[in-house]
Amino acid sequence: MTLLDFVSVRIAFWLILGILIGYYGEPDILGTGIVMLFSLAILGFSKYHSSWEKVPVFGLGLALSMMTIGAFVVSLAHPGNRPAHFANKITPTNSQLQLKIREVLKPNAYSNRYVVKVLSVNRIQAMGKCVLSITRTDNTNPLQVDDEILVNSRPVPVPPPLNPNQFDYREYLKKQGIHHQIRTSDTTYILIEGASKTLIGRAANFREAIISKLRGHKFGVPQLGVIQALLLGQRNDIPEDTYSSYKNAGAVHILAVSGLHVGIVLLIFQFVLRPLDRLPKGNILKLVIIVVTLWIYAAIAGLSPSVVRAVTMFSFIAYALYLNRPTNVFNIVALSLVFLLLIHPLFLFQVGFQMSYAAVFAIVWIYPKLQGFWNPGNYILHKAWQLSSVSIAAQLGVLPLSLFYFHQFPALFFVSNLLVVPFLGIILGFGVFILALAYFEVLPKMMVYGYNEAIGGMNAIVAWVGQQEAFVFKDIPFDTVQLVLTYLFIFGLVFTLTKSKFRNLMFLLVTVTGFIGHMVVVTFTANQKERVFLAHQTRNSVLLHQDGSALNVIATDTARVEKVVTTYKIANRISTIQYDTLRNSYTLGKKRLVLLDSTGILPNTLSQPDYLLLVQSPRIHLERVIATLQPRMILADGSNYTSYVARWLKTCEEKKIPFHYTGKQGGYSFE
Repeated sequence: MTLLDFVSVRIAFWLILGILIGYYGEPDILGTGIVMLFSLAILGFSKYHSSWEKVPVFGLGLALSMMTIGAFVVSLAHPGNRPAHFANKITPTNSQLQLKIREVLKPNAYSNRYVVKVLSVNRIQAMGKCVLSITRTDNTNPLQVDDEILVNSRPVPVPPPLNPNQFDYREYLKKQGIHHQIRTSDTTYILIEGASKTLIGRAANFREAIISKLRGHKFGVPQLGVIQALLLGQRNDIPEDTYSSYKNAGAVHILAVSGLHVGIVLLIFQFVLRPLDRLPKGNILKLVIIVVTLWIYAAIAGLSPSVVRAVTMFSFIAYALYLNRPTNVFNIVALSLVFLLLIHPLFLFQVGFQMSYAAVFAIVWIYPKLQGFWNPGNYILHKAWQLSSVSIAAQLGVLPLSLFYFHQFPALFFVSNLLVVPFLGIILGFGVFILALAYFEVLPKMMVYGYNEAIGGMNAIVAWVGQQEAFVFKDIPFDTVQLVLTYLFIFGLVFTLTKSKFRNLMFLLVTVTGFIGHMVVVTFTANQKERVFLAHQTRNSVLLHQDGSALNVIATDTARVEKVVTTYKIANRISTIQYDTLRNSYTLGKKRLVLLDSTGILPNTLSQPDYLLLVQSPRIHLERVIATLQPRMILADGSNYTSYVARWLKTCEEKKIPFHYTGKQGGYSFE
């Protein structure tokens, strides 16, 4: 039986396709709803009309129904289709907003950040989420989950990225149902006393109480950061070098309370509660205890979205294990996927959700096939091969996603998993015991020392693996077409190795040919491209000159351009990079670019430049400069004071000269 033979898997496939159509196509919600009802009617009629048994109407009706349901539920999440959404109630001026803190985000150097739920706009009930940024001062008291505040402000749309290929924070928030942000200071909001408490808020407070008590013991800083991440899903306090080690070693999934951790907890309780199977109805009791325990663990971890997703999925898997029929695991995992997406369709676009289900499906599907290739008689070899098979299957499932999102492949991932994952169950089980003792303030110093050393040893192993830089491949270009073709290749490879049929082999060869052909086309296209781009970076001037696969980076401060250059390099398949400093003029084909910097000295030319670039806030009288140089277009980058830019914009509008500011309009590509 193949993967697509399961009806639940096909239902999940059509639902996902419908969600993608609804999200990117944005069809009319009324028309989508009508088509959905019509397709459901066809589905019901074909199911019970005997004359249609030999006609594939039911299958077509099922596919159309799930697609339209997916498009419909994701359309409901759009603010334009929700009259009560705050975006439909705000005015052009500031409004009085009542906000409830739903999630505390990692603060930056200037502000504390939160995800908030809008309860009302000008005392009119509203709904919807947005990001709240509160400017930090020395006296700032961070808000907690479930706090409610009143603020006079106006939510504004989240701006797009200012440079191409960089992380799109607007799109990231959109895929979480967030389209707006609010900026304020800690002196302009009112904290509401006696705000109502929610389950998520109580769970977050419980987690913070445990963290506070853990800090009272002598754990090392890296160890405490890993403990918080490993057991409580709180990664904000992990030192940067420790996090980088886990990332380079391919073990960063250990630091997020997700499917791996919940799965280990499930296996531990499956083993511990095995004696209950001997009792009448003992298997039902075991199922109830396991599911309740998983949700208690989710509460301890703060009921974050990733934890709730993982616990929901493994609650379904626990039911599949209760049924004790292996083929049901596919059905149950697919049904859990359908269940979650019907409730929250935007989960589909979250990286953690994608990687969790990709790993689980791969383990359930590929792991048994790997076990069939080799069954060593030696006990140690047998267990090592089992663990390696699970790791290989999971990595095959998530590898294309990892390359697509992170452009990095740690080749020694199986080494770190082989050295760490076997002991992760003990570390997790003992860690939960540590948390309980710390919460009740009866944690012995000897246990603190032992657990601190155990976590330190795990960190040391991961750091050693991560330091093998020759096996960490970074900055790998990987686009959407490659993502799809790689998954098709994995499917074809598994099908071919398990059933050596001609069609399976042909499918595999076609995917390989398509992948190679795509690589040839994109490489050839990149080698033919020449482009000059003015990038945006605060307090710096950056020009990027791409000539095929070579990139010349021209900047005031070349030491600060790593992020801008790296994202551009990956997206445009750059192989060589050189750095240079800014000059006062450049020839761009038949056009001329002139720079005017902080010295304010005009270039020694009277010709009319096509572009005049203002950098480093020159103190000039722009009207005189325009009269002297007569530029056809004026640009200003992120190295200028915003007050100067506003004045220059006004002058250009009066003189009717095109003006481009990278801080508002993004980077500029010269023709």
